[in-house]
Amino acid sequence: MTLFDKTHVFFETACLLASSVTCGFATLAVQRRNMLSAFPWMVATLILGVAFLGMERAEFVHMLATGNGPSRSAFLSAFFTLVGTHGLHVAAGLFWLVIMMLQIATLGPRPMVWRRFFCFGLFWHALDIVWIGVFTIVYLGAR
Repeated sequence: MTLFDKTHVFFETACLLASSVTCGFATLAVQRRNMLSAFPWMVATLILGVAFLGMERAEFVHMLATGNGPSRSAFLSAFFTLVGTHGLHVAAGLFWLVIMMLQIATLGPRPMVWRRFFCFGLFWHALDIVWIGVFTIVYLGAR
């Protein structure tokens, strides 16, 4: 019996990596002060981030339903803590993205707003880097 459905985790990872690409395009659009172009990329980033969290939630629910909860082993306890903490950071990033969208809509392309969005982009890309480590060590390295 395998603990993880690697196909499911692959699509989960693909959503997060694609959201990094859309976030990059949004950052470029904000940098060019092209808010009309930035918003669709931000919405795409938001949708992909929500999809990632939905798939992560489904994975947790499935694992708990099959008796593979955090109380079963030290590995699963660490897994739920690590992946859950990453998920909380993704949720915080999505909240930050919504705030940035509201700021851009109300304040426009001000240098202050651009700097804030640039910081958001760095945070979002850092989440992807962390996820690549989690994916490689936890999912691909799990025996």
